[in-house]
Amino acid sequence: MGEDRSTLRPSGVAGGGSGIEGAPVPGLLRLYSGEVAMAQALPLDAGALELGRGTVPGEPQDPRMSRRHARVQHDGRRFLVTDLGSQNGTVVDGEPVPTGGPREAQRVIRMGDSLFVPCADVHPLQQSGVALVDGFVRGPALQGLLAEVARAARHGFSLHIHGESGTGKEGVARAFHQQGPRSAGPFVAVNCAAIPQGIAERLLFGSRRGAYSGAEEAEGYLQAAHGGTLFLDEVVELELPVQAKLLRALETREVIPLGGAKAKQVDILICSASNKDLRALVAGGKLREDLYFRIGRPQVALPPLRQRPEELPLLLQQAVRQLAPGLGLHPTLVEACLLRPWPGNIRELLVEARSAAQTALMQGAQRVEARHLSPSAGMAFGPASPPVAMPEPRPVPSEEPSRVRPSDGDERARLEEALRQHGGNVAATARALGMHRTQLRRLLERHAISAPRKAEHDED
Repeated sequence: MGEDRSTLRPSGVAGGGSGIEGAPVPGLLRLYSGEVAMAQALPLDAGALELGRGTVPGEPQDPRMSRRHARVQHDGRRFLVTDLGSQNGTVVDGEPVPTGGPREAQRVIRMGDSLFVPCADVHPLQQSGVALVDGFVRGPALQGLLAEVARAARHGFSLHIHGESGTGKEGVARAFHQQGPRSAGPFVAVNCAAIPQGIAERLLFGSRRGAYSGAEEAEGYLQAAHGGTLFLDEVVELELPVQAKLLRALETREVIPLGGAKAKQVDILICSASNKDLRALVAGGKLREDLYFRIGRPQVALPPLRQRPEELPLLLQQAVRQLAPGLGLHPTLVEACLLRPWPGNIRELLVEARSAAQTALMQGAQRVEARHLSPSAGMAFGPASPPVAMPEPRPVPSEEPSRVRPSDGDERARLEEALRQHGGNVAATARALGMHRTQLRRLLERHAISAPRKAEHDED
């Protein structure tokens, strides 16, 4: 099957990088500049990098960056940003940086209209870039995972995909099908979680006329996938008796329809997916052990969107252009999206990006800005990130008073629950809520919620 492949511009190596084979290369990911989505690796040679207009390799150059804008250094654990007296300022994790004083950066740095993401190892991006294949955005992590998927497919193995909801498991399953020996056959995707209880057997294996009152001759999903690939999303939602019959069909390559007496041969590759831990489900009696050993190996783990920031600008650009090709992206929109955790992952991002684009069109705007994004978009719970300040002379308008904000009681309850889930770790809680820990500290003080300061820099 032919592929429409392109690489996000500019991509690949920028700078020297580490001379030690396999050693992590700390640096920055330049993801947006001059209204262009990109994926450029900037290694911090000797542990520091001074950025400004003309000093960042590649095109385009950002006219809103000063010639000596900011300095970023890595002390072996943290990324520290110092503004060098730039004209338009530096913003770290949504908060302006005072001139001269270093500020720790965890998520995103804005200089002028350019966005940079701190990264503990930029080497994978240097090697692979970000590819666009048949409309499917593939960063370094996803490219490595798809290489494993292709090997499993070519050997005729089954495959299980583990990943959070909305991460793109069906896209990986389609890649598995396209790389396998049955790529010319059908690809049948089944959402097992959406099958009403009691009819899974009929839908999977088919039925014969008269099998039950009103039963008609019907082909099941396994027969429909004959000669191709059957993708069972959330396979763990199938009832145990159905799991037993599914196992038998996969082992014998035969299907007996409901009410039938004669088996029918089926030749299929099986691909399954779930956002749950299969081994834990086996231990809890929710998944048959023998079915686990049939479909649970090999397994690939699809990382969530928050661990693939290099893909986000292009995903946003695609979503907006599909809705309104002439509409641009303002850097504050991309910045706001990079600051949020996106529990619904790519699915949620695309829905919210289209909604923001619709709002921009209705307001007659030329570009989609952070203010067009819903306050709750990309948030697990609690208040949204504060509106991101735009450079002068055009400040971000304040929130419309008609928007509903959570009550103090609800906000306090969400903050307490988030702290509890992260063991009182303020830094981890702030990352989960999509805000800087300084902002979270202010909210905790406002609600008189105590949290230990000693764990502020702890890892999750």
